[in-house]
This record gives sequence, structure tokens and C-alpha cells, in this order.
Amino acid sequence: MIVIGYLFWALSLLVIGGAVAATVLAARLGKPWLALFALAPVGLGLLGAAFGIRLLPEPSAFAVVLALGIATLAILAGSPLTTIVLDLASRGAPVRRGAHGGILIRRERTGEEQEVLRGGTTIGLLERAAIVGAIAVGHPEVIAALIAIKGLGRFNELDSSAARERFIIGTLASMLWAGACAVLITVTVA
Repeated sequence: MIVIGYLFWALSLLVIGGAVAATVLAARLGKPWLALFALAPVGLGLLGAAFGIRLLPEPSAFAVVLALGIATLAILAGSPLTTIVLDLASRGAPVRRGAHGGILIRRERTGEEQEVLRGGTTIGLLERAAIVGAIAVGHPEVIAALIAIKGLGRFNELDSSAARERFIIGTLASMLWAGACAVLITVTVA
């Protein structure tokens, strides 16, 4: 049984490492679909946890190494996965992005195109790191403060319905991904 635990740990680490590599490639190559590989270790881990499958060897250092890999996936894979969700929400038409990574929208009153939500990638990385950290240390109430800060900070950029919809969809997709990964982390190290 001990050998199986070590093999499972090594395989898990390999799969998580591959998913992190695919996520990095997704960002570098502008191909967000590559980040879909991140769904495999997180989905399988959550499924295993739901059925009470626990194959990791002792000591807990093995679990901590896996948790760090999952945290890396939570933070990095959220951006391309959110892009996929935004593209799906816009009925398959890819969301056009501006020169600074923001979303291009057409102003309803003037008809001119403007780039809004330009810091979304950086904010998303920090948001997911905060969510994973908050849940990992047992303080999920931090997420409520995070939502308030994010909404207030972007309030003036949300005057068009397209910007509001993308902001809400992107925020929810990013937070759900980070939350799922954080739950897996807490189950892994428990």
C-alpha cells in the first residue's frame, strides 16, 4: 500500500505539473483552450475527495507539495479558463481584447469603441491568490471583502451593459475556479 501511495503522489505531481505547463503555454501562445488540461487534476481530485479516496503517503510533506501545485493551477489557470467562459457567454464570438489586455466595448451613446477593465488579468491573479489563501487558512469571509473592493474599484468602468456582464461573468468564473482549487487543497492537506 505504501508503494501505491508513492506512485499515486508521483503521478499526481506529474499531471499537475503538466497542467501548469499547459496553462503557461495557453497564456504565452494566446490559446486559452490549452488551460482546459487544468480541469483534469482538479476535477479528478475533487471526485476522489467526494468518494473519500485518500492514497497519499505519509508524511504530510507529500500533500503540501501537491497543494502548492494546485495553488499554482488555481492562480494561473483562472485567466485562460475565464477567457473561455467569456467567449462561451458571448455565443462563440471571441471577446475582443484591447492593447492593454482590457475588453473592447462599443459605447451605447456614442458608438465609439473603448477599452475597459484593463487590469483584469493582474487583478484576477491577485484575486485567486487571495481566495486560495483565505480558504486555506480557514477565513472564507475574506472573499466578501474582496468582492466589495473589486466592485467599488471598478464601479466607474461599468456604465455599459456589456462591461457589467463581462465583469460579473469573469469574476464569477475566476472565483469559482479558485474556490474549487482551494477546496481541493484543504482536502489534500487534511
